[in-house]
Amino acid sequence: MLHVKLAYSFADSAALRSQLDNPLFDILSAIHGAGSVGQAAATLGLSYRHVWGELKKWEAALASDLIVWERGKRARLSPFGEKLLFAERRARMRVLPQVENLVAEMEREFALAFDPNAHVIPMFASHDLALPRLKEFMGRSAKLHLDLQFRGSVECLEGLGRGECQLAGFHVSEDRAPGSMTQKAFKSLLKPGVHKLINFVGRQQGLMVARGNPKAIHSVQDLARLDVRFVNRQVNSGTRLAVEQLLRQAAIATTSVNGFDSAEPTHLSVAAAVASGLADAGFGIQAAAVEFGLDFIPVMREQYYFVCLKEAVDAAPIAKLRELLARSEWQSLTADLPGYDTSGAGEVVSLSRALPWYSFRKPK
Repeated sequence: MLHVKLAYSFADSAALRSQLDNPLFDILSAIHGAGSVGQAAATLGLSYRHVWGELKKWEAALASDLIVWERGKRARLSPFGEKLLFAERRARMRVLPQVENLVAEMEREFALAFDPNAHVIPMFASHDLALPRLKEFMGRSAKLHLDLQFRGSVECLEGLGRGECQLAGFHVSEDRAPGSMTQKAFKSLLKPGVHKLINFVGRQQGLMVARGNPKAIHSVQDLARLDVRFVNRQVNSGTRLAVEQLLRQAAIATTSVNGFDSAEPTHLSVAAAVASGLADAGFGIQAAAVEFGLDFIPVMREQYYFVCLKEAVDAAPIAKLRELLARSEWQSLTADLPGYDTSGAGEVVSLSRALPWYSFRKPK
């Protein structure tokens, strides 16, 4: 059995940091994507000889072939190499939120050690690919440290209510009708006159399927098919709530979905499960599907909000955050994320304007 040892280092920029990176899997991933050792070496900026030597070194250590090479043909990953690559991807995507949370705790302590007067914004947030970029942007542009902890959407709002964070991040679909599951999950956690919403990003959510869509999955109704294996998100996540609401609208019982009770902690880990063949479909953001080379079937748009107490929205740290979100520089930093929309980022939105549940009165 292989044993894993974790270590950490310092980097000047968060954008250059890749958590849990390993040179072997960089090589395997490049070969998988390029289809040859030579093209993989060029992609990585390494010599063919170096990449070939590393592969042979690891084959000896693992006592298994990582590549298959036939005379006159390109070298490619062996079945074991493919299996190892996707096992590493799935494992890394699953533990990434915990690793990011650990890094955030350490960075907060280091930030305070270097500057006791540093502005630190404690934040619980639902998983999102743009948040690490925002964290780096804040630190570089305004010396604001975002103490970012990834949680499920419901847990984020509960943490804000207990005073455990200053800012919470959650997302809701455009279907916010009174009586919806979204209302039942969030209304009691958000109070007009107490909380304020700040626009962060809009995102496209939908079904992620293998490239070429071999199972011909086209809508949520297909999740009830016996031949379709689904991979879900964890309980209390906003995406799982969206899936439950979509199934209810389609009159599909959750017990009819093969894999409904499965639980992955991030959009990326769902995509990794589909890419590795463990599931035929998952639900998540378009950017995660593209990251793993999957086909994406749009289902709905959603808005990701930051939430804070009313008295904090104009305080210096949050006010500066809002100003940074409104900059064109921030829009350019997210332009390569498929399905993202930063229009209105940084704007303060009242609960009654964003969520219609507070505008409806019960008839007498």
